[in-house]
Amino acid sequence: MKKLELTPLADIPLIQPGDNLAKITVEALSQQGIELLDGDILVFAQKIVSKAENRLVYLPEVHPSDQAIKIAAEVEKDPRFIELVLRESRQVLRKRIGTIIVEHRKGFICANAGIDHSNVSGPYGDPDQWVLLLPEDPDRSAQQIRSEIEKQSGAKIGVLIIDSHGRAWRLGTVGVSIGLAGMPGLVDLRGEADMFGYQLRITQVAAADELAAAASLVMGQADERTPIVHARGFPYPLREGRFEELLRPIELDLFR
Repeated sequence: MKKLELTPLADIPLIQPGDNLAKITVEALSQQGIELLDGDILVFAQKIVSKAENRLVYLPEVHPSDQAIKIAAEVEKDPRFIELVLRESRQVLRKRIGTIIVEHRKGFICANAGIDHSNVSGPYGDPDQWVLLLPEDPDRSAQQIRSEIEKQSGAKIGVLIIDSHGRAWRLGTVGVSIGLAGMPGLVDLRGEADMFGYQLRITQVAAADELAAAASLVMGQADERTPIVHARGFPYPLREGRFEELLRPIELDLFR
């Protein structure tokens, strides 16, 4: 039987803009006695990637548009916050008091364009007025981290960047991938036989999202301070992949 091992890396410092996540990760692996092997995957919480890339925004410095002011009144949110949501989105899909659901400019559907208030502070002003945007290009971020870690370790690895998203029809958030490098996003099992010899016709596995959900469990969602997870035993071969594999084409989306 295949075994998947997930090990959260301990003693990760509070990440600041400009920090080298690859260096921090390699040092944390060494401290825990983990030697990277070919096929290992490192899973990073989006928040530390965004912080390292200085995606912090101070709300008093944001000037809301007329559209942002109008939507803010409808959903009863800060118009400066809504302005950032609009800048990070392709379109607004749903809105109600307290909630705005958008298509992020990277193609996925989420609340508030993934912009976060929790565990965020900035270098000046009112700490409650800082928010954090998602990485500019999560796939590129994953590739940069991967390349540097591979150079330092000599191992061929995958890198996954994850965030917590809600889901249609179900309560609660779950870890999902928003960027990846050196690993598959989607694994196509069509044409393979099941245990009774039946040939699979439609089965495609969102392998990156499955690993994201598992890693999110050991990361935690509050004050655990374990934003990086080492994964060993991923059950599919690594390959060059990209996040867009996971996006359902709009013509096949029955919910929009």
